[in-house]
Amino acid sequence: MAYRLAIVGYGGMGTWHQENVMERVKEIQLAGVYDIRKERQQAAIERGIPVYESLQQVLADPTVDIVTIATPNNFHKEIAIQALRAGKNVISEKPVTMCAEDLEDIMAVAKETGRLFSVHQNRRWDKDYCIIKKILADGTIGQPYFIESRVQGSRGPLHGWRGFPENGGGMVLDWGIHLLDQMLDLIDSKVVDVNAHLFSIHTPKVDDNFKATIRFENGVSYLVEVATNCFINHPRWHISAKDGTATVEDWDCGGKIVRLADNQELEWEDVIVYTAAGPTRTMAPRPQETTQQLDLPEIQTDWSDFYRNIAAVLDGTQQLIVRPEQCLRVMKVVDAIFLSQKLGTSVHTEI
Repeated sequence: MAYRLAIVGYGGMGTWHQENVMERVKEIQLAGVYDIRKERQQAAIERGIPVYESLQQVLADPTVDIVTIATPNNFHKEIAIQALRAGKNVISEKPVTMCAEDLEDIMAVAKETGRLFSVHQNRRWDKDYCIIKKILADGTIGQPYFIESRVQGSRGPLHGWRGFPENGGGMVLDWGIHLLDQMLDLIDSKVVDVNAHLFSIHTPKVDDNFKATIRFENGVSYLVEVATNCFINHPRWHISAKDGTATVEDWDCGGKIVRLADNQELEWEDVIVYTAAGPTRTMAPRPQETTQQLDLPEIQTDWSDFYRNIAAVLDGTQQLIVRPEQCLRVMKVVDAIFLSQKLGTSVHTEI
C-alpha cells in the first residue's frame, strides 16, 4: 500500500523531503506541500508540485495519511497537535519541540488519537555513525569508556531563523539534537550527569558553538561538541575503549581501528625509555607487535529507510524505529544542557 504525505513548510528541509525521500520511497506518495510564504508556494508550483492554500486545507484533505512538519522549530508543537487531532499520522523535523514538556503534550495527543507520531532523526542512518555502532556492537575494541562525537565547521554566523531564540535557533537545538539522539541510541544506560558550556561567538542571541560532557550510569563518559568557528577539525568520532581505539575522521569515513593484538601482553622493563618528551615509560611508544590495525567496517546506509519504516509500521509489519519516548529522553538532555549553562555547573539527572 502507498501512503499519501503532505509537507508543511517547503523551505530547505521541506524541499529535501520532497526531493530525496518522496522520489525514492515507493511506499509513500507526495500529496502536496504548504508553506506560508508565497515565494515558496511558487517554487513548488514551478516544479509541478500540488500546493495547498492553508494548513486547514492540508488537514481537511481525506487523502492525506501523513503530515511531515518542516517549519521553524517553534511551530512544530502546534501543527503536530492539530494534525493528530485531524486524524493524520505525523512526522516532525527535529528538534521536535523547544523543550521536553512540549513533547509530552504532543505524545499525550498521539496516545489519545491513536495516530503514529515520530521525529525525523535521519542521522541514525549516517554512515559514520553506523560504522561506530557496528564497532561497539561487535566488541571489536572492547568496552568503551570515553566517546567523543564532534561536528565542526568554520562558516561563522548562523543563517536565517536559526539565529533567533524565539524560533528555537542555536546549535544545541540544531546539530546537537542529532548528536544527542545518536548518543542515546548508542549507549544503553541512564544519563546521570550533564555539564555544558555554550558559546555565542558570531551569533549573539543563541549558541553557535557548544560542548557538553554527559556521564552515564554504566561509567561511560561522552563528549558532544558542535562548532561553527573551528578551522582545524578534530575527528568526527574518537572512541576510547578497554582494548583499543577507533576513529572516524569525517563524513567521507576515513579512519582506523587500533586494538590489542591477540596473545601480545605488554611487558614492562626496568630500563628508562628516552623519548622526545624526555625519559618516560608510561608515554613511550607501545611496541608495534602488541597491537594490530584494522580497517573500518564497510556499511551501507540509506536515509530513506526512515520513511520505509514509517510505511511498514502503518502496514503493521515493523516496529517504529524512532520512537517518541526516545526523543523525549533527547529533549530532557537538552533541557539539562541549557540548565547547566544557566547555572554554570554540572546538573545531576535521572534520564
